[in-house]
Amino acid sequence: MSKRHIVVFSGGSAANNLVDVFGKVAEDKGCSLSYIIPISDNGGSSSELIRVFGGPGIGDVRSRLVRLIPEDPSIPETTAIKTLFNHRLSHSPSLARIEWLDIVEGRHLLWTSISSEKRELIRSFLNTINLEIVKRLRPSSSFNFQSASVGNLFLTGARLFTGSFESAIYMLGAITGVPGNVNVIPAINSNFSHHISAGLRDGTTITGQNSISHPSAPSAPAPIPTPTPGSSSFTPALSEEPSFLSSLSTSISNLQREEEEIDPISPTTNHLRQLSKELSEHELIEDANLPGSLPTLRKQYISFAKTHTEDLPSRIERIWYINPYGQEIRPAPNPKVLSSIGEASAVVYSIGSLYTSLIPCLILRDVGKVLTGSSSSGLATSGNGGGVKYKILILNGSLDRETRASGGVEFTAKDFIAAIADACVSSRSSLSSNPLTLPKTTTNSYTSSNSPIKAREEEYKTYVTHVIHLQGHGTPLVEKEELSKLGIECVRIYGRKNEGGDGGLLYDGTALGQALDAIIGGSKRVSDRSRRNTLGISGVGG
Repeated sequence: MSKRHIVVFSGGSAANNLVDVFGKVAEDKGCSLSYIIPISDNGGSSSELIRVFGGPGIGDVRSRLVRLIPEDPSIPETTAIKTLFNHRLSHSPSLARIEWLDIVEGRHLLWTSISSEKRELIRSFLNTINLEIVKRLRPSSSFNFQSASVGNLFLTGARLFTGSFESAIYMLGAITGVPGNVNVIPAINSNFSHHISAGLRDGTTITGQNSISHPSAPSAPAPIPTPTPGSSSFTPALSEEPSFLSSLSTSISNLQREEEEIDPISPTTNHLRQLSKELSEHELIEDANLPGSLPTLRKQYISFAKTHTEDLPSRIERIWYINPYGQEIRPAPNPKVLSSIGEASAVVYSIGSLYTSLIPCLILRDVGKVLTGSSSSGLATSGNGGGVKYKILILNGSLDRETRASGGVEFTAKDFIAAIADACVSSRSSLSSNPLTLPKTTTNSYTSSNSPIKAREEEYKTYVTHVIHLQGHGTPLVEKEELSKLGIECVRIYGRKNEGGDGGLLYDGTALGQALDAIIGGSKRVSDRSRRNTLGISGVGG
């Protein structure tokens, strides 16, 4: 390979199971390895850090960094540091606060096997975040330590101390001995929060990653009938881009003025009343959220059921970034994202949540251009040109809330590929290339005015060249012949039963490593029949 770099797009927990596989493939090929991680997660203990301090969602970054800490039974300190950064405080807020003080003051048993010099270095950043927590204490708002991750608190303390998210990542990696040839790159390098919204096929908008991935109450107001000229509530437009908050304020005022004329049990009426109440309550709380921010972005999501399997009401059509007021924005990626892709011989779209782990990384400006080797002018080079040669999708072994039978049709391999291609094409759009273009306003109505940019089927191979998949009960259907006609090669490998899950299969590390090695190694196209002995294809699904 002329380029000796592998890039993996992934989220947090799911892809952590494959870290050893990616590491071994990179080592065998003599390649460096980069993980590109989204920062839009606003659930779990990250939600409380975002509420009080602002900043990126750091949970997935911390999870990957800690997973990369080398494990050596002969070095107890490394194991102890890994345990410390993986540790979560008590589920009881009061007990969690007491435990936190024990850790900050160096009296907790977690420090037992950690040398004094490293203990004091780590404590310095924990003390930084603790001081900031105390400084931000208000009668209306205090930090909730419930289930807080020590690793998340460390990263936030280091970020606040240095003023740089990437410096905080470097500090954690340096202290823990993360291999120097492995990089963990946040998709956006920022000290600000970046949230996403999802537009569903039925017109619904869901705001915030946690609400998209996990069941929650509606997070945007119900559609409000559009006033017509001549009606008492009609007001001429004052600008080309009406504000979501202005519309909401007008609706609430109209509701209060015309309350007696509106059906008291109307869903619209009830929802506006609830939203008005939430806005009023949040305005009394002094935290890192700007006044007027969407209520759903200001809530705590410390406790939620990851195992809850309620389906979305409809398929997801598009993912986009929003500002605190719900307006669409087009952020630029971390420059290291583009440079890493540009230096890569292979890009892997890893397992995990399609729309909340992969897509938020791919819709960032110019990611699609770099994947295809396009010039800065947007003109694609011939063939693979200077782009990434191997673009490999590791298909999930099961379907989740984002990809199950929403609307009655489950996602297939082609649907996964289409979503990836659509995101990459969207990142190349003219609006994406102009950060000063005024965005559309996000409301509950998902209409043709903000409909997604779709990739043509013949473009799919530009963004996905190979699909590695499992076959068996609960796995997504793979349209092998159809994808082959589109120039995408499918590789079926061994899997094992997901004993603790809701069906589907799990990847076998050895088989997956062999498949990646065969693809990235540049070996000639091999049929399923000749792969059976080395990749174990016959072991799943007959």
